[in-house]
Order: sequence, then C-alpha cells, then structure tokens
Amino acid sequence: MEKIGVIGAGSWGTALAILLNENGNDVTLWSHRETEAEHMRQSRECSKLPGIKIPEAVEITSDLKQAVSGKKVLVMVVPSRCMRETAELLKECVAPGTYVISAAKGIEDETLFTMTDILEQVLPQADVAVLSGPSHAEEVAKLLPTTCVIGAHTEETARFLQELFMGPMFRVYISSDMLGIELGGALKNVIALAAGIADGMGYGDNAKAALITRGSVEIGRLGIRMGGKPETFFGLTGIGDLIVTCASMHSRNRRAGILLGQGYTMKEAMKEVNMVVEGVYSAKAAMALARKYDTELPIIEQVNQILFEGKDPKKVVADLMLRDKKTENSLIPW
Repeated sequence: MEKIGVIGAGSWGTALAILLNENGNDVTLWSHRETEAEHMRQSRECSKLPGIKIPEAVEITSDLKQAVSGKKVLVMVVPSRCMRETAELLKECVAPGTYVISAAKGIEDETLFTMTDILEQVLPQADVAVLSGPSHAEEVAKLLPTTCVIGAHTEETARFLQELFMGPMFRVYISSDMLGIELGGALKNVIALAAGIADGMGYGDNAKAALITRGSVEIGRLGIRMGGKPETFFGLTGIGDLIVTCASMHSRNRRAGILLGQGYTMKEAMKEVNMVVEGVYSAKAAMALARKYDTELPIIEQVNQILFEGKDPKKVVADLMLRDKKTENSLIPW
C-alpha cells in the first residue's frame, strides 16, 4: 500500500482515486474549491459522475499541503491549461524522489511543452511519468475493463507505477516513449472535435472512418517528426485513444464538435458541454508545432479555422474533399 495524492477532483481525478483505493492504496483526493470538497465529503459523489460513490476510505480535501504531504506518489489530473500553475503551488511541498504522474492530455500554448515537460521544469526533484490511453472516467469509475499505458524515463519507475495502477479491471502496459504517449493523447482531442463536427452535420460512418484514419496519419506524421516512436501511434495511446474519443458520447471533445456542426460557436459549445474541452486548447498548439516542424496537418488546420476564424463547417468539408489528388501512402512503391 502506498500513500497517493490525486491532484484534481474532476471526473477523471475522481475515477483514478476510486481505482487506486480499490487497489488497496491510501488515497487523498484534492479539489481546488472548498465548497466542492465539502460537497464531495458529504455526498461521497463527484457532480460529474452522478450515482458513483467515492469510498469512505478516500480522503477529500481542498488543502494542497494535506494532499501532498507524506505522499510517495502524486497523480496530476488538473486541466492542461492549469498544469503549470498547480505545479508551481506544489514545488515547495514535493519531496525529492516523489513520483509525479501526469494524467492530463494537452500541450501548453505559450511554450509548446507537453505536461511532463512542464512538471520536469517546475518540479526537477520529482520522478515524472505519464498515464494515458482510451479511458473514459465514467467507465473507469465503474471499474469496467480498461487498458492504459504508463510512460517513464526508467523501466524501474514504470514497473513500480504499473503495479500501483494495475488491477482486475485496469490493465497497464509500460513504455519509454513519453513524448509519443503525450502527443497521441493531446492531438486526438482535436481530431475528435472534427469527428463530432461531422456527426453534428449529419454525416455518416464513412466520414467518421475517414477522419479517424486520416487523423491518425496526421498525429503520427507530426509525432514522429518530433521524435515519438511510430509504434506508439499505432498503440493504445495513439489509435486506441483516438477511436474511443471520436466514437463515444462520453467524449466531451466529440460532444463539443457535434454542437459546432449544428451551428454553435466555439464559446457556446464549451458552455453547453460544461466541462473542459481540451481539444480547443490543443488545436492552436498543434498548428504552432506543425509550423515549427514543417508538417502538413490538413484536418487539424481546418478545425482551427472553425474554432478561431468562424469558418463554416460545410466549406471545411469541401476544402478537405477537394484537396490535390494524392497517394494514400508515399512509402508504398508502384
């Protein structure tokens, strides 16, 4: 049994707290608002996961020092845009050698850092890792079968964390490709917005299959150019996470995309979903990375135009369908 602090009490943080408690660990769950923490202590529920009970053994607090003090492992489950700010609040409390795991998916706009980049910069005393994969909080909290990947700098760290998270309903693989894992997790949210837009416009399965397939090509193209491993983008944190996020109504990115396809503005869609839509924040960063690494991302580029330039989704479809004729894979010879 390990003492673990889960930093962030949204749906995903709560689900991981339930999972880690189920695995026999001593878990403290931190919310940044005392009113929310008190509600959760009284009701033993997260408002984003109605009907799912948080075990009494999980301590819930809004005191950051209490959540961090004496913990061997910290799981960071705050929105990507809040990762740096939260890590700054932690840096005086985190003991050397503490395992700090990012369970957030995104890219920082200003620096183009991944979440583990931020954590390693702000918390150099920590042993930083990443957890990602096709894992909707609603299903993990119900202890339905789920499979994820933990990325770490050393096999020793990866295997230690694998042991903590793995259980009868939560299978964990390990990998050294932290960059590939993070890029897959961040960029698939942008493709899920595109898939949702197609659904909102009433397009069918053919369009969704095309978006998932060609979206995976864009993610892999950029990710490999940046140093990620091709195998990662074919795995759970690549195509696996992309499929679940594009296909499920649990996906807040797909839900926001559906609203965009129905004529909502970006701000209206985010307000309606009433949860953080990470793809909106990752879309702009993805285009900045595309320019930096001279990489073509036509779907992601068009999503940016819908989000930030008000482009009509119908025009986007026409522009994508009528692009210059190409071979599907230039590596396959005639």
